[in-house]
Amino acid sequence: MSEGIKQLTKVESRMLYAVGYDEETRTLEVVFTTGGIYRYFNIPKEVHEGLMVAESKGHYMHTHVLNSYPYERIRRRR
Repeated sequence: MSEGIKQLTKVESRMLYAVGYDEETRTLEVVFTTGGIYRYFNIPKEVHEGLMVAESKGHYMHTHVLNSYPYERIRRRR
């Protein structure tokens, strides 16, 4: 398991707690409110930007990220 994203931004969402993005590696790291942490790969910059401005971040994740990109679970739910 590689080192995580250095800078995570806390977001207002019932589903997500914090989000981080590494533009160089196109990696999105998401901390869910359940405590689970996931890393998604090959995420275009525009998808990350869309997530950050989405009115419903949970809906955006379901529509644009989940089941669309490869991922790894970093930590299970609490």
